[in-house]
Formats: sequence, C-alpha cells, structure tokens
Amino acid sequence: MTFVLAIAQCGYPADGDVLAQVASWCAEAASREAQLLVFPEDLMSPTHLEPSKLRDYAEPLDGPFVTHLRELARRWGLWIVFTTYEANPNGAPYNTAVVVDRAGEVRGTYRKCHLYDAHGVFESERNTAGESLCEPIDTPFGKLGLAICYDLRFPEVARNAALSGCELVVYPSAWHDGPEKLNHWRTLLRARAIENELFVVGAGKAGKRYVGHSLVADPLGRVLVEVTGNGEELVTCEVDLAAVAAAREAMPALEHRRPDLYR
Repeated sequence: MTFVLAIAQCGYPADGDVLAQVASWCAEAASREAQLLVFPEDLMSPTHLEPSKLRDYAEPLDGPFVTHLRELARRWGLWIVFTTYEANPNGAPYNTAVVVDRAGEVRGTYRKCHLYDAHGVFESERNTAGESLCEPIDTPFGKLGLAICYDLRFPEVARNAALSGCELVVYPSAWHDGPEKLNHWRTLLRARAIENELFVVGAGKAGKRYVGHSLVADPLGRVLVEVTGNGEELVTCEVDLAAVAAAREAMPALEHRRPDLYR
C-alpha cells in the first residue's frame, strides 16, 4: 500500500485565525494529492498561555474547533491528524490528538500521557495527563498509532504501538529548542522507527522557540523528507507500507524479544 503523506509545519498565526490557516494548509495538501495530513502539537492556541487562559481555549471534542477540522477533512477528502485542548470538567484540559477520516468522522483520539516538566516548563500545571496509550487506529494506510511530543522520549510508547500491530506512529510535537534538542529530536524519531521497524512521523511546530525539522523516517531509519529549519512549510512524501513487512522479515527483532528478562 502506497500513499502520499503531508506534514504542515506551522505556528500560531499572527492574526489569530487558526481555522483559516488550517484551511489553507488543507487546500495545499490536497493540491499535492496528499491523502494524510499531519499538524503539529499546540495547534489551536497561542504558545505558553497561563493555565487559566488555556482553559478558556479548551473545548469538548464535539466543540467548534474539532467540528471545523472535520468539515475541512470532508471538504478536501483528507485524513487529518491534529491536536486540541480538550475540556476537562474535573481539572486542567487534556492535550489530545485526534484522527479524522476523509468523510469527517473522528476515528481515534489520544490524550498525552507524559507531561513535559523540564527546563523551566511545567506542562503539568497546564494540562491533565492521559491514563492510557493509544489503541491502533484502522486507516487505509494501515494501523496508525498516536503519541505527542515528550512521549517520544519514552520508547515503551512506540514499542507498545508496534506490538499492537501499528505500521505508522505519528508524533504531533512542539519540540523546544535548546542545547542538543535538535539532535535529540532527529535521533529519537529515527531510533523509534529502527527499533520498531515501522514508519515514524514527527510533525514539529514552527517558530523561534522550536526546532521545527518535521520529518518522516522509514522502518530502516532513513529520512524520507525533512523540513530544514523551524519555518512554516508543507512537505510531502510517498510512503510504501510494504517496507514494514520487508524490514521485519529481514530483521525479525520483534520476534526475538525476551520479555521474560525485562523489567
């Protein structure tokens, strides 16, 4: 199965009209014959809002933001992966990834489990952590797994996806810049692809705070496409899922695991 995947590396628009920005990226992706379009983390709101203000942006999954994205998916015939701040009646909102199909139906969601409390950023003050990993999502592009940004540093997340049958894991991210952070981003994305023999998509947020460098790595860790910098750009590449089976047949590492020895 071969398909065209697009990543829209973007930031929060200067005029605040996120929906217009998203519509523009959808139109461009469709014009390039993409079938799956991935957006970065922190799509719907300005960066680093105070916790109380972030709650003002949060919506239920049947609210206006997700509804509009569903309409865009239907209009352009795209599968779309994006994030939203999901309202939580019991506390701070969830940072939630959503998969919508080309008919505009929600096919899967995932609440970010690992919250980034490091380097002076305290995500746990702004969001509530999810309590379960993503279940594989059936798509025309094979089984898809979801994780978000900081989840990338936890190899168990991608391994769980691989053992659950996923052929593609998508990481919408707002990966902060800093010493060695770009190196970590690129290395970890490729490592997750190599060790699990699947495709990995890292959709990075644009802007001076972030490393950008959205990329797609294949099951051998080869980078199929990458944004060279942290500016706004839409990139596409062709993904051939036959590469997953080929890699796993040539190097059956998943079959050679010794979980009886692992803590």
